[in-house]
Amino acid sequence: MSAANTGTRKTERDEAYQVAEPAVDDTKKYEADLQKLGLGVKHREDRIRDLSTQKISLDGSILDLQGRIGKYHESISKPVNKEVDAQSEDETYENILELEKSAAGLVHQLRTRQGTQVSHSPLVKDVLGFVATLGKADDENLSWLLAEYLGRETMIAIVCRNSDGVQALKTFGIEGAIDRNHVQQGLGSSAGSTIDGRFQVICLADIRPYDGEFIYNDPQRRLDILKPKWPGGILPRGFLGYAVNMIHIDNANVWMATPHYGLRETLFYHLFSHLQVYETKEDMLKARPFISDGAVSLDGGIMRRPGDFYMANREQAKVKFPMIFGKLTLLGDYYEIKNELQIKRWNLQILLEDIRREQSMLDQARLNFEVKRQEFVQFLAQSSHRARQKQEH
Repeated sequence: MSAANTGTRKTERDEAYQVAEPAVDDTKKYEADLQKLGLGVKHREDRIRDLSTQKISLDGSILDLQGRIGKYHESISKPVNKEVDAQSEDETYENILELEKSAAGLVHQLRTRQGTQVSHSPLVKDVLGFVATLGKADDENLSWLLAEYLGRETMIAIVCRNSDGVQALKTFGIEGAIDRNHVQQGLGSSAGSTIDGRFQVICLADIRPYDGEFIYNDPQRRLDILKPKWPGGILPRGFLGYAVNMIHIDNANVWMATPHYGLRETLFYHLFSHLQVYETKEDMLKARPFISDGAVSLDGGIMRRPGDFYMANREQAKVKFPMIFGKLTLLGDYYEIKNELQIKRWNLQILLEDIRREQSMLDQARLNFEVKRQEFVQFLAQSSHRARQKQEH
């Protein structure tokens, strides 16, 4: 009897184990599936959260750009004072002429003389002008600041298209005196006039031009230089732009100052390179990690290179860039802002599509999770029911 009872209990345990073992395995499989599906749901939720954060930032940028375009439209509704603009340019020439015995002053006198001989002279044909007269600024403070940054010698530097103009200047001034032969030909304005000291000449043909892209659809052909940005795409506080793009150039010199290049990508890129402009000295100093080719601030700060700061009150430069007012200079900024706004709107559309796609995948992931959860609940209920039935038997 004892042996028979022992055998019966062993048989019952084996049968119970045979029933329980598959149930445990199925439970583990359900749990693993639910864990995997749950992680999938979490991944989609995190992805949507990140995309939503990007959307908030992008919406803010779009509102800011729209506000700047609104200011542009407000500015062009105001009349442009062309008379003031013309007087400002004349003042620049007058200031150059007031620099006694300067090569720039004497060359300007020769270039303004009438006559066939003068018009065919390399001093007229191949000398484009002076740095100070080949660009304009829309802000008087910026005009003074850039003039101080470059210095008087560079501001009155003579700009030649090619080596012919340079050669003409060599003939024009030998050891600091005007060639008497040119005086006799009527190309000199005053016999015996002398040039005091050295003078700077810039030959556009010998300058290595900017080789990057230009801002799309900008009639001023501003350079598409990558802006400094903190992590997250935020511009440094007070950053206004690059000096090379803040100079307005006459239409004739925007495209063909030389046979192949305009003034911005040659002369002004040569002078300013990636010089950055900030609102205040404090903004400029905080942005030091982004400054490689110097920076200036509208309140007078100058950083010619990393580590070199000029922080005192600015000097009043005698020769500065002429002023323009109204929509002429703002036009280029308008196109830059408009292009940037269009790009951000495209990015927003792509972002919204990504959010819609992720939301659809999240809905499907949640559905799959819920279906699997219901299956697991049903499985547990059935397993519990079978276990009770087995106990009753």
